[in-house]
Amino acid sequence: MSEKAKKGRLNFNGLHHPVVDFWRREVGGISSRNFSNRFSASENLVLRLEIYKKLEKHKGCVNTVSFNAEGDVLISGSDDRRVVLWDWQLGNVKLSFHSGHANNVFQAKFMPFSDDRTIVTCAADGMVRRASILEGDKVETSFLGLHQGRAHKLCIEPGNPHIFYTCGEDGLVQRFDLRTEAPTELFTCQSVDPRRRNMEAIQLNAIAIDPRNSNLFAVGGMDVYARLYDVRRFQGDGSNGFTRAADHFCPPHLIGNEEVGITGLAFSEQSELLVSYNDEFIYLFTPDMGLGSNPIPSSPISKSSVSKSESASSPKDENEHSVPLVYKGHKNSETVKGVNFFGPRSEYVVSGSDCGRIFIWRKKGGELIRVMEADRHVVNCIEPHPHIPVLASSGIESDIKVWTSKAAERATLPENIELRKRTPRGWMYRVSSPQELLAQLFSLQNRSSSSPEREGESSSATGRELLDLILTFNDQSDDATDDEDGNSHEDFFS
Repeated sequence: MSEKAKKGRLNFNGLHHPVVDFWRREVGGISSRNFSNRFSASENLVLRLEIYKKLEKHKGCVNTVSFNAEGDVLISGSDDRRVVLWDWQLGNVKLSFHSGHANNVFQAKFMPFSDDRTIVTCAADGMVRRASILEGDKVETSFLGLHQGRAHKLCIEPGNPHIFYTCGEDGLVQRFDLRTEAPTELFTCQSVDPRRRNMEAIQLNAIAIDPRNSNLFAVGGMDVYARLYDVRRFQGDGSNGFTRAADHFCPPHLIGNEEVGITGLAFSEQSELLVSYNDEFIYLFTPDMGLGSNPIPSSPISKSSVSKSESASSPKDENEHSVPLVYKGHKNSETVKGVNFFGPRSEYVVSGSDCGRIFIWRKKGGELIRVMEADRHVVNCIEPHPHIPVLASSGIESDIKVWTSKAAERATLPENIELRKRTPRGWMYRVSSPQELLAQLFSLQNRSSSSPEREGESSSATGRELLDLILTFNDQSDDATDDEDGNSHEDFFS
């Protein structure tokens, strides 16, 4: 029998069959580790994901979820400015404490090799903080650094208990070493256009480190380029040109487009870079798809020369080798959404959506295989378990959903996915003062009465949006007044 025929008998539709793999493991034809990886990557398990637990403790939107290295503890941060540690399998709170931030917590992560007792956070107040868990579960928090504007994301150097990076809306990227007193300001992200480099910095929303090479990290924000940097180029005296990225990544049809930006980044186990754009799609770049350190083309592509839908699928004037794979179906407009891989070898791509659902695609080929109801409003965060096929998700609702493969039947894709709409309640409706509340109320009323898209809709739809906006403001006002410890936070509106 030929090798091709043998392979065909061991696989169904090109995928490893779990029964065959189990038999091969028993007879020594496959190692336990490879069996575990294939089992965890099984599409059959992905199609059987359903909610295992709802974790309820926060009193505001949950903006970040992350597992510890062992995978037995989940950490979360919220608009209520609290950080919670969960025993997600039992659904119990292990520890809850105030982060010390004066505004919404955007990211919270365990530092590696710290026995889960060192946590770093960043938030809408621009602060970067450290929380140390002491004996008796007493928590001490301390100030580490500051961004001028919201600090959306941080990333930890793999396997390093001391080093992590942050980025913020001020365009600044900082490197923190917990053994030192002050962070290192690496650079402020500027436009790639030489004519605009002296203008305002690029607001950054995302930062990620390559797991196979911790010297490389990528940042993305309010322009079309994902920038790759090599920290080894940084000398500290400003003379080495570190402000220029080593490489840039952008879909060819988006070059020159000033209407979209990057909300999420993630590296795969193969050093591929996943980039999520607002009001656009998700793209997968291999390392050889970069545009180099100077990405300005000799003849820029006009964004009006081709339609978005055509060019995103198959740009016609570009070498096929340079065109990234695209993932479609979700909607990313209302909030700053993350994006991630799922599976032991990054076999799947996962993202939240404005419609309140989780979308899962095969990484290879980009086919959408799963859509799951996860939030009444918007899903922002999806975090995979480090070892087993488990997902944690969060969004505008105040709970966290943990997903495991326990469904009796395999799920199928719903019909008319793109037609599904939810009432937006994301950051576009986040208000900080009574004056801003009134301004948004007037804006919503004017939009509902003048927009032709809303003709024929019942007045109750607009009423629900108005009520949702008022309730959101009331929720924030309550959160600003008292936390669970009864502490006043008057500076919420500052």
